Amino acid sequence: MQSFLFSHSKLNQCVLLLLLLLVGCTPSAYQALVEHQLSPDKPFCDTIEPIPASRLNEVWKGFTEPLEAGKTGIHLLEDGAGALTARGWLTDNATKSIDIQYFIFSADNVGLIAIERLLLAAKRGVNVRLLVDDLLVDGDANILQAVNAHPNISIRIYNPSINIGKSFVAKLGNIIVNFRGMNQRMHNKTFIVDGRVAITGGRNIADEYFDFNREYNFRDRDVLLFGPAVSQLDSSFDEFWQCPLSIPLELILDEPKDFEPKRLWTKLHQYACDPERFLPIFRQRILKAPETFATFNQQGHLVWSKNVRFVSDKPGKNTDERSLSGGGLSTDVLIGLLEKAEKNIMIQSPYVVLTDLGLGLFRNAINRGVQVQILTNSMAATDNYTAFSGYLRVRNELIKMGVELYEFRPDAALRRNLITSPIITDAVMGLHAKSMVIDEHVVIVGTFNLDPRSANLNTECVVIMDSPELGARMARLMRADIAPENAWPSTLEDNPDDKASFWAAFRVFLSRIVPKSIL
Repeated sequence: MQSFLFSHSKLNQCVLLLLLLLVGCTPSAYQALVEHQLSPDKPFCDTIEPIPASRLNEVWKGFTEPLEAGKTGIHLLEDGAGALTARGWLTDNATKSIDIQYFIFSADNVGLIAIERLLLAAKRGVNVRLLVDDLLVDGDANILQAVNAHPNISIRIYNPSINIGKSFVAKLGNIIVNFRGMNQRMHNKTFIVDGRVAITGGRNIADEYFDFNREYNFRDRDVLLFGPAVSQLDSSFDEFWQCPLSIPLELILDEPKDFEPKRLWTKLHQYACDPERFLPIFRQRILKAPETFATFNQQGHLVWSKNVRFVSDKPGKNTDERSLSGGGLSTDVLIGLLEKAEKNIMIQSPYVVLTDLGLGLFRNAINRGVQVQILTNSMAATDNYTAFSGYLRVRNELIKMGVELYEFRPDAALRRNLITSPIITDAVMGLHAKSMVIDEHVVIVGTFNLDPRSANLNTECVVIMDSPELGARMARLMRADIAPENAWPSTLEDNPDDKASFWAAFRVFLSRIVPKSIL
Protein backbone atom coordinates (compact mmCIF):
# COMPACT_ATOMS: atom_id res chain seq x y z
CA MET A 1 0.00 0.00 0.00
CA GLN A 2 1.20 3.48 -0.81
CA SER A 3 2.22 5.39 2.29
CA PHE A 4 0.04 8.31 3.35
CA LEU A 5 3.11 10.15 4.51
CA PHE A 6 5.77 9.94 1.90
CA SER A 7 5.64 8.12 -1.41
CA HIS A 8 8.80 6.89 -3.14
CA SER A 9 11.04 8.72 -0.69
CA LYS A 10 14.74 8.36 0.04
CA LEU A 11 16.79 9.45 2.99
CA ASN A 12 19.29 12.17 2.15
CA GLN A 13 22.47 10.17 1.56
CA CYS A 14 24.73 13.02 2.55
CA VAL A 15 22.93 13.48 5.85
CA LEU A 16 23.09 9.76 6.52
CA LEU A 17 26.80 9.61 5.77
CA LEU A 18 27.43 12.45 8.20
CA LEU A 19 25.39 10.59 10.80
CA LEU A 20 27.48 7.48 10.29
CA LEU A 21 30.65 9.45 10.81
CA LEU A 22 29.28 10.54 14.16
CA VAL A 23 28.21 7.05 15.25
CA GLY A 24 30.53 5.75 17.90
CA CYS A 25 31.36 9.14 19.38
CA THR A 26 32.09 8.43 23.01
CA PRO A 27 29.97 10.28 25.58
CA SER A 28 31.63 11.72 28.66
CA ALA A 29 29.92 9.16 30.89
CA TYR A 30 31.42 6.28 28.96
CA GLN A 31 34.85 7.92 29.03
CA ALA A 32 34.53 8.28 32.80
CA LEU A 33 33.77 4.57 33.05
CA VAL A 34 36.74 3.62 30.88
CA GLU A 35 39.11 5.80 32.91
CA HIS A 36 37.72 4.68 36.26
CA GLN A 37 40.28 2.95 38.44
CA LEU A 38 38.96 0.08 40.51
CA SER A 39 39.22 0.67 44.22
CA PRO A 40 38.81 -1.92 46.96
CA ASP A 41 37.32 0.76 49.18
CA LYS A 42 34.06 2.24 47.95
CA PRO A 43 32.18 3.24 51.07
CA PHE A 44 29.24 4.72 49.19
CA CYS A 45 28.56 1.29 47.67
CA ASP A 46 28.21 -0.11 51.16
CA THR A 47 25.57 2.46 52.02
CA ILE A 48 23.24 1.46 49.18
CA GLU A 49 20.17 -0.40 50.33
CA PRO A 50 20.17 -3.96 48.98
CA ILE A 51 17.67 -4.85 46.31
CA PRO A 52 14.58 -6.03 48.19
CA ALA A 53 12.95 -9.36 47.64
CA SER A 54 10.75 -9.31 44.58
CA ARG A 55 7.56 -7.41 45.11
CA LEU A 56 6.21 -7.72 41.58
CA ASN A 57 4.04 -10.65 42.59
CA GLU A 58 2.74 -8.68 45.57
CA VAL A 59 1.85 -5.72 43.37
CA TRP A 60 0.18 -8.09 40.94
CA LYS A 61 -2.02 -9.51 43.71
CA GLY A 62 -3.43 -6.03 44.33
CA PHE A 63 -5.07 -6.03 40.90
CA THR A 64 -6.57 -9.51 40.90
CA GLU A 65 -10.16 -8.44 40.13
CA PRO A 66 -9.60 -6.38 36.94
CA LEU A 67 -6.96 -8.81 35.67
CA GLU A 68 -9.28 -11.77 36.06
CA ALA A 69 -11.88 -9.77 34.13
CA GLY A 70 -9.47 -9.63 31.19
CA LYS A 71 -8.63 -5.96 31.59
CA THR A 72 -5.23 -4.37 31.04
CA GLY A 73 -3.95 -1.72 33.43
CA ILE A 74 -2.75 1.49 31.78
CA HIS A 75 -0.60 4.25 33.23
CA LEU A 76 0.85 7.17 31.26
CA LEU A 77 4.49 7.98 32.00
CA GLU A 78 4.70 11.71 31.35
CA ASP A 79 7.86 12.83 33.14
CA GLY A 80 11.34 11.47 32.58
CA ALA A 81 12.00 10.74 36.25
CA GLY A 82 8.81 8.69 36.50
CA ALA A 83 9.66 6.77 33.34
CA LEU A 84 13.15 6.05 34.68
CA THR A 85 11.80 5.01 38.07
CA ALA A 86 9.32 2.59 36.50
CA ARG A 87 12.03 0.91 34.45
CA GLY A 88 14.39 0.81 37.44
CA TRP A 89 11.86 -0.75 39.77
CA LEU A 90 10.73 -3.33 37.22
CA THR A 91 14.34 -4.27 36.54
CA ASP A 92 15.12 -4.63 40.24
CA ASN A 93 12.02 -6.76 40.85
CA ALA A 94 11.96 -8.96 37.76
CA THR A 95 11.78 -12.66 38.64
CA LYS A 96 12.10 -14.49 35.32
CA SER A 97 12.82 -12.37 32.26
CA ILE A 98 13.53 -8.90 30.91
CA ASP A 99 13.15 -8.36 27.16
CA ILE A 100 14.32 -5.00 25.82
CA GLN A 101 14.03 -3.62 22.30
CA TYR A 102 15.31 -0.11 21.43
CA PHE A 103 16.38 2.04 18.52
CA ILE A 104 18.94 3.93 20.65
CA PHE A 105 20.81 2.60 23.66
CA SER A 106 23.50 5.12 24.59
CA ALA A 107 26.58 4.63 26.72
CA ASP A 108 25.82 7.81 28.65
CA ASN A 109 24.84 8.15 32.29
CA VAL A 110 21.37 6.63 31.95
CA GLY A 111 22.58 3.91 29.59
CA LEU A 112 25.43 2.79 31.85
CA ILE A 113 23.22 2.75 34.93
CA ALA A 114 20.60 0.75 33.02
CA ILE A 115 23.24 -1.80 32.00
CA GLU A 116 24.41 -2.11 35.60
CA ARG A 117 20.86 -2.79 36.83
CA LEU A 118 20.43 -5.42 34.12
CA LEU A 119 23.64 -7.11 35.24
CA LEU A 120 22.36 -7.20 38.82
CA ALA A 121 19.10 -8.73 37.60
CA ALA A 122 21.05 -11.34 35.62
CA LYS A 123 23.08 -12.10 38.72
CA ARG A 124 19.79 -12.95 40.48
CA GLY A 125 19.00 -15.48 37.71
CA VAL A 126 16.80 -13.29 35.49
CA ASN A 127 17.17 -13.98 31.77
CA VAL A 128 17.86 -10.73 29.91
CA ARG A 129 17.50 -10.31 26.14
CA LEU A 130 18.60 -7.00 24.62
CA LEU A 131 17.82 -6.19 20.98
CA VAL A 132 19.21 -2.89 19.68
CA ASP A 133 19.24 -1.37 16.22
CA ASP A 134 22.71 -1.10 14.72
CA LEU A 135 22.54 2.49 13.49
CA LEU A 136 22.98 4.45 16.73
CA VAL A 137 24.64 2.01 19.15
CA ASP A 138 27.45 3.99 20.74
CA GLY A 139 30.28 3.25 23.13
CA ASP A 140 33.15 0.85 22.72
CA ALA A 141 32.36 -2.66 21.57
CA ASN A 142 34.11 -4.02 24.66
CA ILE A 143 31.28 -2.95 26.94
CA LEU A 144 28.73 -4.76 24.76
CA GLN A 145 30.89 -7.88 24.74
CA ALA A 146 31.42 -7.74 28.50
CA VAL A 147 27.68 -7.52 29.16
CA ASN A 148 26.94 -10.21 26.59
CA ALA A 149 29.47 -12.47 28.33
CA HIS A 150 27.16 -12.89 31.31
CA PRO A 151 25.51 -16.31 31.01
CA ASN A 152 22.04 -14.83 31.64
CA ILE A 153 22.33 -11.97 29.13
CA SER A 154 22.04 -12.18 25.34
CA ILE A 155 22.52 -9.21 23.00
CA ARG A 156 21.46 -9.12 19.37
CA ILE A 157 21.95 -6.31 16.87
CA TYR A 158 19.24 -5.54 14.33
CA ASN A 159 20.46 -5.20 10.74
CA PRO A 160 24.19 -4.81 11.60
CA SER A 161 25.28 -3.29 8.31
CA ILE A 162 26.76 0.09 9.10
CA ASN A 163 28.07 0.35 12.65
CA ILE A 164 28.98 -2.48 15.02
CA GLY A 165 32.13 -4.23 13.89
CA LYS A 166 32.32 -2.24 10.64
CA SER A 167 35.22 -0.10 9.47
CA PHE A 168 34.59 3.21 7.79
CA VAL A 169 35.32 1.60 4.42
CA ALA A 170 32.77 -1.14 5.13
CA LYS A 171 30.18 1.43 6.20
CA LEU A 172 30.71 3.44 3.02
CA GLY A 173 30.55 0.31 0.90
CA ASN A 174 27.19 -0.69 2.38
CA ILE A 175 25.78 2.76 1.73
CA ILE A 176 26.79 2.54 -1.92
CA VAL A 177 25.97 -1.11 -2.57
CA ASN A 178 23.01 -1.72 -0.26
CA PHE A 179 21.44 1.67 0.34
CA ARG A 180 17.92 0.30 0.57
CA GLY A 181 18.86 -2.56 2.89
CA MET A 182 20.88 -0.51 5.33
CA ASN A 183 18.04 2.02 5.53
CA GLN A 184 15.70 -0.56 7.06
CA ARG A 185 15.94 0.30 10.75
CA MET A 186 14.14 -0.97 13.86
CA HIS A 187 12.51 2.00 15.60
CA ASN A 188 10.48 -0.15 18.07
CA LYS A 189 10.83 0.60 21.77
CA THR A 190 9.60 -2.01 24.23
CA PHE A 191 10.55 -3.02 27.76
CA ILE A 192 8.90 -6.26 28.95
CA VAL A 193 9.29 -7.84 32.40
CA ASP A 194 8.23 -11.39 33.26
CA GLY A 195 5.86 -11.35 30.29
CA ARG A 196 3.34 -9.48 32.44
CA VAL A 197 4.38 -5.82 32.60
CA ALA A 198 5.59 -3.68 29.72
CA ILE A 199 6.56 -0.13 28.82
CA THR A 200 6.42 1.25 25.29
CA GLY A 201 6.35 4.69 23.76
CA GLY A 202 8.66 7.37 22.47
CA ARG A 203 11.64 7.09 24.83
CA ASN A 204 14.98 5.55 23.91
CA ILE A 205 17.66 4.76 26.49
CA ALA A 206 19.71 7.95 26.71
CA ASP A 207 20.05 10.90 29.08
CA GLU A 208 17.86 13.32 27.13
CA TYR A 209 14.81 11.04 27.37
CA PHE A 210 14.89 10.96 31.17
CA ASP A 211 15.78 14.57 32.04
CA PHE A 212 19.44 13.77 32.67
CA ASN A 213 20.86 16.02 29.98
CA ARG A 214 21.99 19.41 31.25
CA GLU A 215 21.40 21.16 27.91
CA TYR A 216 18.56 19.50 25.99
CA ASN A 217 15.77 17.11 27.05
CA PHE A 218 12.66 15.74 25.39
CA ARG A 219 9.03 16.16 26.25
CA ASP A 220 8.16 12.52 25.69
CA ARG A 221 5.57 9.92 26.65
CA ASP A 222 5.50 6.22 27.46
CA VAL A 223 2.67 3.98 28.54
CA LEU A 224 3.02 1.29 31.19
CA LEU A 225 0.83 -1.77 30.66
CA PHE A 226 0.17 -4.77 32.86
CA GLY A 227 -2.20 -7.56 32.12
CA PRO A 228 -3.40 -9.47 29.05
CA ALA A 229 -2.26 -6.97 26.41
CA VAL A 230 1.38 -7.52 27.38
CA SER A 231 1.29 -10.89 25.63
CA GLN A 232 0.98 -9.00 22.32
CA LEU A 233 4.23 -7.14 23.02
CA ASP A 234 5.84 -10.40 24.09
CA SER A 235 4.93 -12.08 20.79
CA SER A 236 6.21 -9.13 18.77
CA PHE A 237 9.53 -9.13 20.62
CA ASP A 238 9.98 -12.86 19.99
CA GLU A 239 9.30 -12.32 16.29
CA PHE A 240 12.01 -9.67 16.08
CA TRP A 241 14.41 -11.68 18.23
CA GLN A 242 14.13 -14.74 16.00
CA CYS A 243 14.16 -12.95 12.65
CA PRO A 244 17.23 -13.27 10.35
CA LEU A 245 17.98 -9.53 10.67
CA SER A 246 18.70 -9.87 14.43
CA ILE A 247 22.26 -11.17 14.71
CA PRO A 248 23.84 -12.40 17.98
CA LEU A 249 26.63 -10.07 19.06
CA GLU A 250 29.17 -12.89 19.28
CA LEU A 251 28.73 -13.51 15.54
CA ILE A 252 29.54 -9.86 14.77
CA LEU A 253 32.50 -9.17 17.05
CA ASP A 254 35.58 -11.21 17.79
CA GLU A 255 36.53 -11.57 21.43
CA PRO A 256 39.28 -9.04 22.25
CA LYS A 257 42.63 -10.02 23.73
CA ASP A 258 42.90 -10.02 27.51
CA PHE A 259 39.11 -10.08 27.78
CA GLU A 260 38.05 -9.53 31.40
CA PRO A 261 34.27 -9.03 31.52
CA LYS A 262 34.03 -9.32 35.31
CA ARG A 263 36.43 -6.38 35.69
CA LEU A 264 34.05 -4.18 33.65
CA TRP A 265 31.07 -5.48 35.62
CA THR A 266 32.79 -4.26 38.79
CA LYS A 267 33.52 -0.91 37.18
CA LEU A 268 29.87 -0.54 36.20
CA HIS A 269 28.75 -1.33 39.72
CA GLN A 270 31.10 1.19 41.28
CA TYR A 271 30.07 3.77 38.70
CA ALA A 272 26.36 3.28 39.44
CA CYS A 273 26.99 3.35 43.20
CA ASP A 274 28.51 6.82 42.92
CA PRO A 275 25.90 9.32 44.14
CA GLU A 276 27.19 11.82 41.57
CA ARG A 277 26.20 9.40 38.79
CA PHE A 278 22.99 7.93 40.16
CA LEU A 279 21.41 10.44 42.49
CA PRO A 280 20.08 9.07 45.80
CA ILE A 281 16.70 10.69 45.07
CA PHE A 282 16.19 8.27 42.16
CA ARG A 283 17.11 5.28 44.31
CA GLN A 284 14.57 6.41 46.88
CA ARG A 285 11.90 6.74 44.20
CA ILE A 286 12.61 3.22 42.97
CA LEU A 287 12.32 1.77 46.46
CA LYS A 288 8.96 3.52 46.93
CA ALA A 289 7.54 2.38 43.59
CA PRO A 290 5.21 -0.31 45.04
CA GLU A 291 3.58 2.32 47.25
CA THR A 292 3.20 4.50 44.18
CA PHE A 293 1.41 1.77 42.24
CA ALA A 294 -1.05 1.29 45.10
CA THR A 295 -1.60 5.04 45.40
CA PHE A 296 -2.17 5.39 41.67
CA ASN A 297 -4.83 2.70 41.79
CA GLN A 298 -6.54 4.17 44.86
CA GLN A 299 -6.61 7.64 43.33
CA GLY A 300 -7.89 6.43 39.98
CA HIS A 301 -4.72 7.21 38.04
CA LEU A 302 -4.67 3.69 36.64
CA VAL A 303 -7.08 3.09 33.80
CA TRP A 304 -8.41 -0.39 33.07
CA SER A 305 -9.62 -1.44 29.64
CA LYS A 306 -10.32 -4.62 27.68
CA ASN A 307 -9.79 -2.74 24.44
CA VAL A 308 -6.00 -2.53 24.23
CA ARG A 309 -4.23 -3.48 21.00
CA PHE A 310 -0.51 -3.51 20.28
CA VAL A 311 0.43 -3.09 16.62
CA SER A 312 3.94 -3.58 15.30
CA ASP A 313 5.41 -3.70 11.84
CA LYS A 314 7.05 -6.94 10.77
CA PRO A 315 10.85 -7.16 10.80
CA GLY A 316 12.16 -5.85 7.51
CA LYS A 317 8.93 -3.96 6.82
CA ASN A 318 9.57 -2.55 3.37
CA THR A 319 8.88 -5.17 0.72
CA ASP A 320 9.47 -2.95 -2.31
CA GLU A 321 12.74 -4.14 -3.84
CA ARG A 322 13.03 -1.16 -6.15
CA SER A 323 12.60 1.88 -3.91
CA LEU A 324 12.41 3.10 -0.34
CA SER A 325 8.63 3.36 -0.34
CA GLY A 326 6.40 0.60 0.91
CA GLY A 327 4.64 1.24 4.17
CA GLY A 328 3.69 -1.33 6.76
CA LEU A 329 1.04 -2.51 9.21
CA SER A 330 1.42 0.48 11.54
CA THR A 331 0.86 2.88 8.64
CA ASP A 332 -2.23 1.02 7.46
CA VAL A 333 -3.75 0.86 10.95
CA LEU A 334 -3.22 4.57 11.60
CA ILE A 335 -4.74 5.47 8.26
CA GLY A 336 -7.81 3.41 9.13
CA LEU A 337 -8.21 5.07 12.54
CA LEU A 338 -7.85 8.58 11.14
CA GLU A 339 -10.37 7.87 8.38
CA LYS A 340 -12.94 6.86 11.02
CA ALA A 341 -12.60 10.06 13.05
CA GLU A 342 -15.92 11.85 13.52
CA LYS A 343 -15.30 14.82 15.83
CA ASN A 344 -11.67 15.60 16.56
CA ILE A 345 -8.09 14.46 16.02
CA MET A 346 -5.28 15.60 18.30
CA ILE A 347 -1.71 14.70 17.32
CA GLN A 348 1.72 15.18 18.83
CA SER A 349 4.64 14.40 16.55
CA PRO A 350 8.16 15.84 16.60
CA TYR A 351 8.31 15.73 12.80
CA VAL A 352 5.56 16.43 10.26
CA VAL A 353 6.57 15.60 6.68
CA LEU A 354 3.61 14.77 4.44
CA THR A 355 2.93 13.89 0.80
CA ASP A 356 -0.19 14.80 -1.14
CA LEU A 357 -1.71 11.57 0.09
CA GLY A 358 -1.12 12.57 3.72
CA LEU A 359 -2.39 16.07 3.16
CA GLY A 360 -5.49 14.58 1.56
CA LEU A 361 -6.13 12.43 4.60
CA PHE A 362 -6.34 15.50 6.85
CA ARG A 363 -8.23 17.52 4.24
CA ASN A 364 -10.90 14.81 4.05
CA ALA A 365 -11.19 14.76 7.83
CA ILE A 366 -11.72 18.51 7.97
CA ASN A 367 -14.28 18.33 5.15
CA ARG A 368 -16.20 15.80 7.30
CA GLY A 369 -16.31 18.42 10.06
CA VAL A 370 -13.48 16.92 12.13
CA GLN A 371 -11.33 19.32 14.14
CA VAL A 372 -7.62 18.56 13.55
CA GLN A 373 -4.96 19.87 15.94
CA ILE A 374 -1.26 19.05 15.50
CA LEU A 375 1.59 19.92 17.83
CA THR A 376 5.11 19.62 16.44
CA ASN A 377 8.49 21.16 17.13
CA SER A 378 9.27 24.78 16.39
CA MET A 379 12.50 25.62 14.62
CA ALA A 380 13.82 26.78 17.98
CA ALA A 381 13.04 23.44 19.66
CA THR A 382 13.68 20.83 16.97
CA ASP A 383 16.55 18.34 17.07
CA ASN A 384 16.18 17.53 13.36
CA TYR A 385 16.59 20.45 10.97
CA THR A 386 16.20 18.31 7.85
CA ALA A 387 12.81 17.08 9.07
CA PHE A 388 11.82 20.64 9.94
CA SER A 389 12.65 21.73 6.41
CA GLY A 390 10.22 19.09 5.16
CA TYR A 391 7.58 20.44 7.54
CA LEU A 392 8.05 23.96 6.17
CA ARG A 393 7.06 22.71 2.73
CA VAL A 394 3.62 21.64 3.93
CA ARG A 395 2.98 24.03 6.84
CA ASN A 396 1.04 26.67 4.95
CA GLU A 397 -1.02 24.10 3.10
CA LEU A 398 -2.02 22.46 6.37
CA ILE A 399 -3.04 25.84 7.76
CA LYS A 400 -5.03 26.75 4.64
CA MET A 401 -7.06 23.54 4.79
CA GLY A 402 -7.99 24.28 8.41
CA VAL A 403 -5.51 22.29 10.52
CA GLU A 404 -4.75 24.02 13.82
CA LEU A 405 -0.95 23.98 14.02
CA TYR A 406 1.08 24.53 17.17
CA GLU A 407 4.84 24.52 17.55
CA PHE A 408 6.53 23.52 20.78
CA ARG A 409 8.52 26.13 22.70
CA PRO A 410 12.07 25.30 23.84
CA ASP A 411 11.32 27.21 27.06
CA ALA A 412 7.93 25.53 27.63
CA ALA A 413 6.60 26.22 31.11
CA LEU A 414 5.71 22.54 31.54
CA ARG A 415 9.42 21.89 32.07
CA ARG A 416 8.93 22.96 35.67
CA ASN A 417 6.46 20.11 36.22
CA LEU A 418 8.07 17.43 34.07
CA ILE A 419 11.74 17.90 34.92
CA THR A 420 12.15 17.03 38.57
CA SER A 421 15.85 16.18 38.57
CA PRO A 422 17.76 18.51 40.92
CA ILE A 423 20.74 18.62 38.54
CA ILE A 424 18.77 20.11 35.65
CA THR A 425 17.86 23.76 35.95
CA ASP A 426 17.36 25.49 32.63
CA ALA A 427 17.76 22.91 29.88
CA VAL A 428 16.04 23.42 26.53
CA MET A 429 13.16 21.06 25.83
CA GLY A 430 12.04 19.63 22.49
CA LEU A 431 9.02 17.54 21.61
CA HIS A 432 9.56 13.80 21.09
CA ALA A 433 6.16 12.35 22.11
CA LYS A 434 4.29 10.44 19.40
CA SER A 435 0.66 10.37 20.46
CA MET A 436 -2.86 10.74 19.07
CA VAL A 437 -6.35 11.08 20.51
CA ILE A 438 -9.28 10.46 18.20
CA ASP A 439 -12.79 11.48 19.25
CA GLU A 440 -11.51 11.61 22.84
CA HIS A 441 -11.78 7.87 23.36
CA VAL A 442 -9.19 6.27 21.05
CA VAL A 443 -5.67 6.88 22.43
CA ILE A 444 -2.52 5.99 20.49
CA VAL A 445 0.96 6.05 22.03
CA GLY A 446 4.00 4.68 20.29
CA THR A 447 7.03 5.26 18.12
CA PHE A 448 5.39 6.45 14.88
CA ASN A 449 6.41 9.90 13.62
CA LEU A 450 4.54 11.71 10.85
CA ASP A 451 7.53 11.42 8.56
CA PRO A 452 8.81 9.28 5.67
CA ARG A 453 11.01 7.02 7.74
CA SER A 454 8.18 5.90 10.01
CA ALA A 455 5.85 5.40 7.08
CA ASN A 456 8.16 3.57 4.72
CA LEU A 457 11.37 2.36 6.32
CA ASN A 458 11.59 2.04 10.08
CA THR A 459 9.67 -0.67 11.84
CA GLU A 460 7.30 1.04 14.26
CA CYS A 461 4.94 0.04 17.04
CA VAL A 462 1.91 1.67 18.67
CA VAL A 463 -0.51 0.85 21.47
CA ILE A 464 -4.15 1.58 20.65
CA MET A 465 -6.36 1.99 23.71
CA ASP A 466 -10.08 2.55 23.49
CA SER A 467 -11.19 4.18 26.73
CA PRO A 468 -13.26 7.35 27.25
CA GLU A 469 -11.58 7.84 30.62
CA LEU A 470 -8.07 7.60 29.17
CA GLY A 471 -9.10 9.64 26.14
CA ALA A 472 -10.37 12.50 28.31
CA ARG A 473 -7.16 12.39 30.36
CA MET A 474 -4.93 12.42 27.29
CA ALA A 475 -6.93 15.21 25.68
CA ARG A 476 -6.39 17.35 28.80
CA LEU A 477 -2.66 16.70 28.66
CA MET A 478 -2.49 17.58 24.98
CA ARG A 479 -4.50 20.75 25.44
CA ALA A 480 -2.11 21.77 28.20
CA ASP A 481 0.82 21.17 25.83
CA ILE A 482 -0.59 23.61 23.27
CA ALA A 483 -1.33 26.31 25.82
CA PRO A 484 0.45 29.65 25.09
CA GLU A 485 3.09 29.07 27.75
CA ASN A 486 4.08 25.77 26.11
CA ALA A 487 3.55 26.23 22.38
CA TRP A 488 3.22 28.91 19.75
CA PRO A 489 0.29 28.84 17.30
CA SER A 490 1.38 28.90 13.68
CA THR A 491 -0.75 30.84 11.19
CA LEU A 492 -0.35 32.25 7.69
CA GLU A 493 0.21 35.67 9.19
CA ASP A 494 2.47 34.67 12.06
CA ASN A 495 4.81 31.77 12.77
CA PRO A 496 7.49 31.35 15.44
CA ASP A 497 10.46 30.88 13.07
CA ASP A 498 11.90 34.20 14.22
CA LYS A 499 12.30 32.73 17.72
CA ALA A 500 15.05 30.42 16.46
CA SER A 501 18.73 31.30 16.36
CA PHE A 502 20.50 32.37 13.18
CA TRP A 503 22.37 29.06 13.04
CA ALA A 504 19.19 27.03 13.38
CA ALA A 505 17.60 28.99 10.54
CA PHE A 506 20.73 28.57 8.44
CA ARG A 507 20.78 24.80 8.95
CA VAL A 508 17.12 24.58 7.98
CA PHE A 509 17.87 26.67 4.89
CA LEU A 510 20.65 24.32 3.84
CA SER A 511 18.33 21.34 4.35
CA ARG A 512 15.68 22.90 2.12
CA ILE A 513 18.12 22.83 -0.78
CA VAL A 514 17.66 19.06 -0.80
CA PRO A 515 14.83 18.12 -3.18
CA LYS A 516 11.75 16.78 -1.46
CA SER A 517 12.01 13.57 -3.47
CA ILE A 518 15.18 12.52 -1.61
CA LEU A 519 14.37 13.72 1.90
